[in-house]
Amino acid sequence: MGVNRTGMIVFPAIDLKAGQVVRLAEGDMDRATIYGDDPAAQARAFAAAGATHLHVVDLDGSFAGRAENRGAVEAILAAFPGRVQLGGGIRDADAVAGWLEVGVARVVMGTAALTDPFFVKGMAAANPGRIVVAVDARDGMVATQGWSALSDVPATDMARRFEDAGVAALLFTDIGRDGLLKGCNVEATVDLARAVSIPVIASGGVASIADIHALAAHAAEGIEGVITGRALYDGRLDLAEALMVAQEPA
Repeated sequence: MGVNRTGMIVFPAIDLKAGQVVRLAEGDMDRATIYGDDPAAQARAFAAAGATHLHVVDLDGSFAGRAENRGAVEAILAAFPGRVQLGGGIRDADAVAGWLEVGVARVVMGTAALTDPFFVKGMAAANPGRIVVAVDARDGMVATQGWSALSDVPATDMARRFEDAGVAALLFTDIGRDGLLKGCNVEATVDLARAVSIPVIASGGVASIADIHALAAHAAEGIEGVITGRALYDGRLDLAEALMVAQEPA
């Protein structure tokens, strides 16, 4: 089943807070670890290790509902030769268009996807293959507003709303594991991928190369890629090795 697949994308993460590269624990802005003050240099380092994709998050934007780290994002775009996926406070058509015009490959929409799914479907139709829907969940229920609010919508139900809408992928994050190096919730991620026809990107809790192996084994079932941050910054995961494992035949 997995013989002909083209492998899984590894997205190194650059999370931005006040222009700095940080990682949060469980999405808590008060539990941020600063890893550097030069996002462009971090992007170049990931490119040098072989990364062809980046996942960038404007954390301040997630709470403000508008771009708060534009300068840092534009510096990353100028420094990174591959494809940049951006999330954080992108909640209207002007924001989507603005980021796509300056070179962002795909934009990630989370809060808007829950509060106004028709709008997000419209964005997906107008920008085929360039809209990613974030499904951020705690104990199986969708969280919004930078993960500060918990809804009564099951993650699978939200994902199914976007079937046939033309979204590029679903970005599934288990908030309870994010930034804690507990290990990725492979079971929940694969269950979601099996429940929908949209490719799924895993996020949250990647701790070691074992998580990459576990997810790559299910690539043929709809796992498009995996986002990893803290494990890379703490040296628990070697990016070049992760990229190699992600491309191995299942």
